[in-house]
Amino acid sequence: MSLDLTRNDLIRTANFINGAWVADTAARLDVTNPATGAVITSVPDSGAQEARAALEAAYAAFPTWRKVPAKQRAAIIKRWNDLVVAHGDDLGALISLEQGKPLAEGKGEVAYAASYIEWFGEEATRMNGEVIPAPVPGRRMFALKEPVGVVAAITPWNFPAAMIARKIAPALAAGCTVVCKPAEDTPLTSLALVQLAQEAGVPAGVLNIVTASREKTPEVVDVWLDDPRVRKITFTGSTPVGKHLARRSADTLKKLSLELGGNAPFIVFEDADIDAAVQGFMAAKFRNGGQTCVSPNRVFVHRQVFEAFADKLAAKVSALKVGPASDPSSQIGPMINDRAVEKIERHVTDAVARGAKVLAGGRRLPELGATYYAPTVLAGADASMACACEETFGPVAPLTVFDDESEVIAAANDTPFGLAAYFYSESLRRIWRVADALQTGIVGINEGALAAEAAPFGGVKESGYGREGSTHGLDDYLHTKYVCQGQLD
Repeated sequence: MSLDLTRNDLIRTANFINGAWVADTAARLDVTNPATGAVITSVPDSGAQEARAALEAAYAAFPTWRKVPAKQRAAIIKRWNDLVVAHGDDLGALISLEQGKPLAEGKGEVAYAASYIEWFGEEATRMNGEVIPAPVPGRRMFALKEPVGVVAAITPWNFPAAMIARKIAPALAAGCTVVCKPAEDTPLTSLALVQLAQEAGVPAGVLNIVTASREKTPEVVDVWLDDPRVRKITFTGSTPVGKHLARRSADTLKKLSLELGGNAPFIVFEDADIDAAVQGFMAAKFRNGGQTCVSPNRVFVHRQVFEAFADKLAAKVSALKVGPASDPSSQIGPMINDRAVEKIERHVTDAVARGAKVLAGGRRLPELGATYYAPTVLAGADASMACACEETFGPVAPLTVFDDESEVIAAANDTPFGLAAYFYSESLRRIWRVADALQTGIVGINEGALAAEAAPFGGVKESGYGREGSTHGLDDYLHTKYVCQGQLD
């Protein structure tokens, strides 16, 4: 793949601050193609100065933007959506180039991102308050929804378009202004989306984005954490970083939305439709090569159907085509970087050393490149293995046998995380019993593809708090003001 897009001006290599593209920092950050390791281009390696400039712009723009009528904000956001859809091929190619996912998945992510932009464009006009019945004569009481203020968005590399859309669209819809720091591995998609937002009519200062390396990211983010003018942090990423953000935000009591790590269980009961369970697992597990926060990390299969499920799954996984996004037939691309592959390899090696059996994959693919790992199925996994305790974030499916419902629910909940869970069963009574017992923010019942713009996305326990998508996703960018007027009689 190359940088030749229909619109090459979507490839931005500067920060966007106060309505202008600014590249006045001498330090640069190389953006590489994970499939080859080749440098695509470079972007600013920003620090505290750029972070402060972005914040100043957002803070200055907030009083005006919050007063723009909701219908006008909605029109701008909808124009942004139209531009994203119109440039779906270019954006999909850019995602595949810098993130590595197959081109079909890159284009699919663009459509997914656009669905959030469209949804929140529509929700902008539905921030209804309440009229509260007064307890005494001559009084009127109201609950009004207002934007929280300046929002700092910190986004991950695995869905560089969707995560930007899921955070920035509701912020703009609510009347907030934004400073954003995209992941150091995938800044180009984020910058392209900001270019389209500018073309849609987002005013200067309302949306600002600065790029930074992993080493300089704390310098950027700490400016926003320490400044009381930032009233909300929205972050998707690891639990340790989320905890750091929560601690640093405490001094200024910022509002937070934290979508953090996961350790999702996938349960196949003895009465499950095995073919449907295999198909659902493939959809849930191998999207983006397993590099998703809701990817099943622990697979529990009832003893009565274990062999049938394992055999069918291993056959499906073995047939997956691994290759670069430049190959249209690729179904699994490279992992994001060497660290990701090393973690996957460590988990598989540990599992095999502790008695797991490789049914498919189980090795690097050096013939393709340094960042490729074969989609893997392991039988005989147990709770002592690293893959059961840590989020693998890769194409590894460790299978564990179970015998009864209470046993598997206890095992599924035996984790500090609680983002997503999946299970397959044909029993209506069991469906509601298990859905109620699972300690997660999201449950998939006989379904492997869960995310939708109209649904609330988020976790419990150490998977974070706050919700993205749905009407609840807009509420996270608003606060409620109580207004009481007396002496009306």
